[in-house]
Amino acid sequence: MSTLNLLMAQMNTLVGDFEANTDRVIEIMRRAEEEHSSPVIVFPELTLSGYPPEDLLLRPSVELRVARSLRRLCEAMQGDAWLVLGFPRREGIALYNAAAVLHRGEIVAEYHKQCLPNYQVFDEVRYFQPGSQPCVVDIQGVPVGLTICEDIWETGPVRQAAEAGAELILNLNSSPYHRGKRVERWELVAERARSSHCPIVYVNQVGGQDELVFDGGSFAVGANGALRAATPNFVEGEFWLQASRDSDAVVLHCEEPPAEPLDELEATWRALVLGLRDYVNKNRFRGVVLGLSGGIDSALTLAVAVEALGPERVEAVMMPFRYTSSMSVEDAAEQSRMLGVKHSVISIESAYEAFMDGLSEEFAGTEVDTTEQNLQARCRGVFLMSISNKKGLLVLTTGNKSELAVGYSTLYGDMAGGFDVLKDVPKTLVFELARYRNRLSPCVPQRVIDRPPSAELAPDQKDEDNLPPYPVLDRILELYVEQDYSAAAIIATGLDAEQVHKVIRLVDLNEYKRRQAPIGVRISRRGFGRDRRYPITSGWTPGE
Repeated sequence: MSTLNLLMAQMNTLVGDFEANTDRVIEIMRRAEEEHSSPVIVFPELTLSGYPPEDLLLRPSVELRVARSLRRLCEAMQGDAWLVLGFPRREGIALYNAAAVLHRGEIVAEYHKQCLPNYQVFDEVRYFQPGSQPCVVDIQGVPVGLTICEDIWETGPVRQAAEAGAELILNLNSSPYHRGKRVERWELVAERARSSHCPIVYVNQVGGQDELVFDGGSFAVGANGALRAATPNFVEGEFWLQASRDSDAVVLHCEEPPAEPLDELEATWRALVLGLRDYVNKNRFRGVVLGLSGGIDSALTLAVAVEALGPERVEAVMMPFRYTSSMSVEDAAEQSRMLGVKHSVISIESAYEAFMDGLSEEFAGTEVDTTEQNLQARCRGVFLMSISNKKGLLVLTTGNKSELAVGYSTLYGDMAGGFDVLKDVPKTLVFELARYRNRLSPCVPQRVIDRPPSAELAPDQKDEDNLPPYPVLDRILELYVEQDYSAAAIIATGLDAEQVHKVIRLVDLNEYKRRQAPIGVRISRRGFGRDRRYPITSGWTPGE
């Protein structure tokens, strides 16, 4: 009987940092060798470069950096470990998304990803050529097949590996999170295992990379599709399991029980926290600053920031104006006290008046309209960006997906900043997350959750004065933005035709704003970012 001691290395890489990523691989290998004499260590997709490297792959020195990292790894292999890891591999004019098996200082097998995703956030066809051949390597008497991420979502590569003699499949992944993704992975991989009669070990990376969050959640299933091992989501770690081959069959065993799937709200919360933490830390910001208005969006953003970074790295600024209610001022101060963050109050009254004085001739003879409301937001943006410049803090904007969709935000005002935690969070989900977080420990004043949402840019203003009720708005947006329903199809679900056409028109008109918005954590199947690319200038009209 042959037994492999497999280590799922759920690793948080830094895109482009070949040296640091290689250092991490060596550290993990050293620790693994202390526990087992011949460990088989499986790393995520494109381990050495990080994922997604995007146009860094077009840089001429990529080939040199890969070669240097592989040479370092081979030289570091003093024991009997087996490393299975990913990297970009150039052969002639072709670039491949590759995985290799390293043992005793040599590359003993190499595989090129066959199925290149070219949808949503993925554009691998821009960079890579597809492979065509399976890779099966004997590791201590066990025939092991290699696949990479998207290969597992298609039927061909796993079947091909099994037909080539593989009795165990290792699948290297950089699979980003969206709500409901873990269940999809489990069901899909279980089906691949059953159809190929091969156990499958699925290793995923963890961490934030710009708008993407990788949730880890590595797991393994037996040949019958039954779950044998599952790691926690949203945490780095090294997780052991065993693969034993006896009578021409491989059986997986893990001493630790599978980690329980997270409740969807908890998973979403952790994705937001991890996405913000890694963006701030990987880009070396000292901390963050945000405008705390006393409303639900900034309150939730503050709660995420404190959990991600700690209160000592978060600053909240209340910037009242004549329309700001005393309740908003009080609730902002109370939340800052609850969370222990630095809290400042800076009135925008004098700045607003100075701008209005300067514009008096230009505005002569005109009526007051949204221009004056936008000016309030822009005064606040100037203050926050100035604090950012002076203190080296990243400005967090606080707009949610519902507002961003219909343009309920001000360019160079509340949209001014570097990162929007709630960019892909609909307003209805904002309320759910605030209630969820408060159940763990109070961090959002209850009045903030209970009061009707308002931008407080005009007397007695309420969001729903200009928008449909948020449950209706968010349903329309989900169908139109995430599921590509037409106006007619949305109306056919029973929603009001006038509201549907108004919302769709606002979504289409405000593409120009979204192009200038800061990035934010993606948690849905389609966010306003790299996976939704609509033209700004367009004659398209909604209908069928």
